[in-house]
Amino acid sequence: MSVSVRVPTILRTYTKDAAEVAAEGATLTEVLADLEANFPGIRPRILDDNGRIRRFVNVYVGDEDVRFAQGLDTPIPSGSQISIIPAVAGGC
Repeated sequence: MSVSVRVPTILRTYTKDAAEVAAEGATLTEVLADLEANFPGIRPRILDDNGRIRRFVNVYVGDEDVRFAQGLDTPIPSGSQISIIPAVAGGC
């Protein structure tokens, strides 16, 4: 099942500056594994050492935050759009 993954600017060094890439998988875990196979080094930027989504990274399937769905087991329908959104901090 092919899906589209929107890649934030900070991770585009792994995707040769592509803002959006295609990936395969029936669950978020499978999609992230496919991303890692095609863009080595990207998965550790999304998942922590325990294999969980990093605290300051949000992942959406369509408009749904996967943390409020089934997490890494969230089903990914073919044609879905996945968005990876890192938290942004700063200010004065």
